[in-house]
Amino acid sequence: MAETGTGTSQSLERGLAILSAFDSERPLIGVSELSRELSLSRSTAHRYIATLAQLGYLQQDPDSKRYRLGPKVLDLGFSAINSMDVREISAPHLRRLSDETGHTVNLAILDGIDVVYIERCRTAQPGQREIDLNLHVGARLPAYCTAMGKAILAFVAEDRREELIAQIDFVRRGPNTITDADAFRVELARIRAAGIAVNDEELAYGLRSIAAPIQAHSGEVLAALNLAIHRTMGSMDELIARFGPAVKKTAGEISLGMGHRLVPA
Repeated sequence: MAETGTGTSQSLERGLAILSAFDSERPLIGVSELSRELSLSRSTAHRYIATLAQLGYLQQDPDSKRYRLGPKVLDLGFSAINSMDVREISAPHLRRLSDETGHTVNLAILDGIDVVYIERCRTAQPGQREIDLNLHVGARLPAYCTAMGKAILAFVAEDRREELIAQIDFVRRGPNTITDADAFRVELARIRAAGIAVNDEELAYGLRSIAAPIQAHSGEVLAALNLAIHRTMGSMDELIARFGPAVKKTAGEISLGMGHRLVPA
């Protein structure tokens, strides 16, 4: 691979220059056009283009014989999006949801059979201190008895999900903890159908929360957010009816920020 006097790769520079020539206004470009623009001989341009096409970064249109960007370029773009910190992307959405509802909002990821809190937007609502449980960014809780944990586990690939369920010690943590593996599987199926998970005093007395999954561009669930209230603030049904739509909407907005796009039915 030829190098320039600055120690950079001329071949890489030319390949990237070819890819950069494509845009929304000019999605199809021919070999001759690219060779002129980049001051390359037609044979040299063709060689670079053939290599990029073989690797999946370009595709040839069968009718015009010109080239367009290939799926590998999309993969690079989505990889860049997913490499962004989900916490950074989520932060303004979490703050807005907390401000609009007046309740604490949390963000967590799955680590084995635990959830790890990676962001918190706390509120000073009366009764909030009783359900904060000394939680902080970096705190870990068992996934099986938290709304965020269930919201993520519900969408893990089935084989992996079964591996994780086999590792869970279904100890009672709150008045309504699910302590049976089969009942837990039924709960996860309900979550997959509804798109929202609940914690009705399963982790601790007095704590109720609802959570929704956050998806990457591939559809993989990589995190979840929740909104938590004290039981004196309303029943589980009231919590879902009042805040469920906003929680799901916020999770959807963050998913869009992570590159996820809904596929039309």
